[in-house]
Amino acid sequence: MQAQLELWDADLHNLRATACEVLAKLLIEQEDDLLFLMQEMLLKRYSFVVDGEETIPANAIEKAVDLHALRVIASSGYQKCISHLWRGWLVQDEDDPSRFVDYKLKTDTSYWAHLDPDRMRVPQYQNAVQIIVSLIFLGLYTGAINTINPSGDLDIVEGLLYVFTLGFICDEVGKFYKVGRFYLGFWNVFNSTLYVLLAVSFIMRCIALGNFQGTAEREKYNTLSYNFLAFSAPMFWMRLMLYLDGFRFFGAMLVVLKVMFRESLIFFALLLVVLIGFLQAFVGMDQVDNNLTAVQFIVTEMANGIMGSPEFDVWDRFAPPFGLILYYIYTFIITVILLNVLIALYNSAYEDITQNAIDEYLALFSQKTIQFVRAPDENVFIAPFNLIEIICLSIPFEWWMSKQSYERLNDIVMGIIYSPLLVVTAYTEQQTARQVKFNRSRHESDDDTIEEWEQMLDQTDFEGSGWHKRVEDSKPNVIQDDTAIKVEKLQQQVAELMEMLKARQQSNGGG
Repeated sequence: MQAQLELWDADLHNLRATACEVLAKLLIEQEDDLLFLMQEMLLKRYSFVVDGEETIPANAIEKAVDLHALRVIASSGYQKCISHLWRGWLVQDEDDPSRFVDYKLKTDTSYWAHLDPDRMRVPQYQNAVQIIVSLIFLGLYTGAINTINPSGDLDIVEGLLYVFTLGFICDEVGKFYKVGRFYLGFWNVFNSTLYVLLAVSFIMRCIALGNFQGTAEREKYNTLSYNFLAFSAPMFWMRLMLYLDGFRFFGAMLVVLKVMFRESLIFFALLLVVLIGFLQAFVGMDQVDNNLTAVQFIVTEMANGIMGSPEFDVWDRFAPPFGLILYYIYTFIITVILLNVLIALYNSAYEDITQNAIDEYLALFSQKTIQFVRAPDENVFIAPFNLIEIICLSIPFEWWMSKQSYERLNDIVMGIIYSPLLVVTAYTEQQTARQVKFNRSRHESDDDTIEEWEQMLDQTDFEGSGWHKRVEDSKPNVIQDDTAIKVEKLQQQVAELMEMLKARQQSNGGG
């Protein structure tokens, strides 16, 4: 921010920002107490005073994601904290959702102890439910678009499709209300556009149902409804890419696409200025005779020029020779200058991302994890199940029921809704608890895994075989510089030579 306000010192401010990232990374990686690192350094929210007022508390995990601090995000301690959040080993405190505490049942090997609806707060479980719901959502859309109702009536598949859409809209609005502008991102805008198209399709269908069957008005709005529904098909399938960012390749490519879209704003800003100028020129030529007759022709040909298929022959009859000359200039600016600017921007964005592909993927995964825990919710009802919470729980019970009774009611409903998944997650956590207990018995970290080269350590005697001594003698000294070591050896040899010369002189003098 300061670099943008003081452009004359932008390099200095950027250098300071880089220095802060390096120092933060060193602090994170030098902290050996893992519990203190996660709960006090990374996840504890702090605020500072600006103009005499305290800022909104934020933790280091959120700040690094918001500022896109790749050095901090790629540090080992930061990623270990993200991993614990993702796996549910660090959970939100029941009394204060803004704080994170260690999961108490991490080492409990009882199956029934993990059969808890509250475990649906875990990001990886929420992500699994979202994937399943998205596949069902896509299946409903496929069924709706492939079974057209000429009468315009809503069938069960279309009804469920619009119910799902309403749930997604309520979920987006609720998260934006809780998180604020930091929640907005590329995929939020993309999904919101899809939901708007589906909402328009539903409104058109309702208008059609408001007319008598067989009338032209009903057929008209029914056709519009299906056209909007069909128009959104590519977005439905592209939406699946949102859940592929857990894979490194797709994650890096999604970051590239997001950066490319952002860089495209520069191109479209220049393009808009050029379009307005040339459109005004062409329209001015058309209305010389006080009669606008070629506006549609002008707009169509200008669009063809942008898409790379200009037609010059048709301009011979438009305000000759000025129309043809101006269209040549317009085509040259669009295809030779602006499109090459766009290609250069895309190339630069691709190189910047691919050079830091691993760090960019880690940043994307961290952002995905933070989105699940940033807007704390005592009861996790993933869309479209949030409609059950709103209609069946919040409106009729929350305003008069005690907090304890309301929480118990929510747990019962969540247990029923998520019961198929909870059966699987409880078994998974039971196996994980056994692994954690085994790791602690070996005095290793909870998430430690035994590698292939560690499997036969108890069957090998490196000391007795002399292998350990040979390794110690042959290993390089990484603490001191190689040149310094050679100089030190040379000094020792010179000192020994001087001692020999002194001894020889003394023996000759004595003789």
